[in-house]
Amino acid sequence: MSLNQNQINRSILLVDDELDIVNLFTELLKSKNYDVSGFTNPLKALEDYKENYDQYGMVISDIQMPKMNGFDLVKSIKMINRNISIILMSAYADIDYSQLNDITINEVIQKPIKIMKLLSTVEKHLMSA
Repeated sequence: MSLNQNQINRSILLVDDELDIVNLFTELLKSKNYDVSGFTNPLKALEDYKENYDQYGMVISDIQMPKMNGFDLVKSIKMINRNISIILMSAYADIDYSQLNDITINEVIQKPIKIMKLLSTVEKHLMSA
């Protein structure tokens, strides 16, 4: 399936180990005409990204997750496409970002996330990609 550039820019890979957050954010973003693929398992999300990387304009990921944390997920994704927009989410304020080394993150959003903050952040970084 071939997507035009506008569809690619509006395609988001969403990863959070909390199903309620994935469901809520997926429905919210879809209601604003974004194409969202939501995952609660970061390993499955990475597998999907490897197969479909050219279809995504953005990745939104939690940092603290079992099996693979958000930093490792982002590192793996950036090895495939270093230009992908990345938004990280965290409930913790004292996260050590040094393990990302020189990997570019577009923004970090503190949980709980306000809906308008999520939408404005996605709009800002997807449209500038």
